[in-house]
Amino acid sequence: MDDNFAIQLFEGKRVRIVWDAEQEKYYFSVVDIVQVLTDSSDVKQYIKKMRARDSELNSKWGTICTPVEMRAFDGKRRKVQAADLQGIFRLIQSIPSKKAEPVKQWLAKLGEQRIDQIIDPELTFQMAVEDYRRQGYSDKWINERMRSIEMRKELTDEWHRAGITEQKDFAILTNVLTQAWSGMTTGEYKRHKGLTKENLRDNMTNVELALNTLAEVTATEISRQRNPKGMAQSRQTAKEGGEVARNARADIESRLGHSVISSERASDHLRPIKESKAEELPFEDKEDK
Repeated sequence: MDDNFAIQLFEGKRVRIVWDAEQEKYYFSVVDIVQVLTDSSDVKQYIKKMRARDSELNSKWGTICTPVEMRAFDGKRRKVQAADLQGIFRLIQSIPSKKAEPVKQWLAKLGEQRIDQIIDPELTFQMAVEDYRRQGYSDKWINERMRSIEMRKELTDEWHRAGITEQKDFAILTNVLTQAWSGMTTGEYKRHKGLTKENLRDNMTNVELALNTLAEVTATEISRQRNPKGMAQSRQTAKEGGEVARNARADIESRLGHSVISSERASDHLRPIKESKAEELPFEDKEDK
């Protein structure tokens, strides 16, 4: 779901959301919604007290809230308490707040935006651009990232056409392509940058993104020309696409005199975003176990 992760703003306050394409619904960070509604300086304690005074809510807490992986404001991914729209409305019932109705209207508006995005996919790109800007990425990097997202989509569509349907096979083909141009599998590349669950492409430099995009564009065009069928033939086109980018990388490095494969990651350069105490709320309270 994380590819559909976004940060939305309500009256200047950040709310993390994820679109679950399979279930076709949003999941919202419970901590962020409660923070917006209450302006509490200690959201963890507020939620505990809210559950204590609302026995029905407390008894259904495990049904209303579910673990969803979201990107924290420091760029790292963590599982947080999240709820769908119905669950959030149930939480709002337990929170006396003048913001209840404005928040409900805001949530409904987000739902309309998602429908608009399905009709007009360009809106999805616009929201992604705004999200990256809020995180502190430069416009130059964002432009390159948007191109890479578009090219990645064309490549995966081509793999689908070749009969690739299993997620593990997409991962294998991605590894073949990445290793061909970078000399590392996706996992090795992430470890090189000190990443764990963070998105690799979100932590590439402009040059790394450009080379990865070149590999994917080339693999897509080779696939369209040869019309491969199945995993073995698709693996070959992925490898050849990566080799084209590897040659381009070698040329660049010979001119620069150093490797363009960087150990740097986005958090080394992005503007730090101050986290509230709400972010310290663990996924599970001890009494949940």
